[in-house]
Amino acid sequence: MLILLNLFFVFLCFFLIIVVLLQPGKGGGLGATFGGGGGTVFGARGAATLLQKATVVVATLFMVLSLLLAYLSTGSTVTDAAGEEQSRGGLDFSEGAPVAPSEDAPAE
Repeated sequence: MLILLNLFFVFLCFFLIIVVLLQPGKGGGLGATFGGGGGTVFGARGAATLLQKATVVVATLFMVLSLLLAYLSTGSTVTDAAGEEQSRGGLDFSEGAPVAPSEDAPAE
């Protein structure tokens, strides 16, 4: 399941990039900073387009899925209905520090 979530996350990333890049500019740009075309900078935006609504939905999914994948990759265990511990699929650091080589080992 974690692999499917990761694949969906990658697809969602590319889709978010495409949706953001397809949006038209607001027209003000850097010129509005220096006094040109500042009439609509803080004014009404008008109706939201389909691309704007899609951007909000995809960005929300992106953030929620980011948090979910971060939670699932912590490596902690959960207890199932039978009382057995199962790993969530994260990294396992339970082996401890590496062991020093013995005296019989050849020097490199």
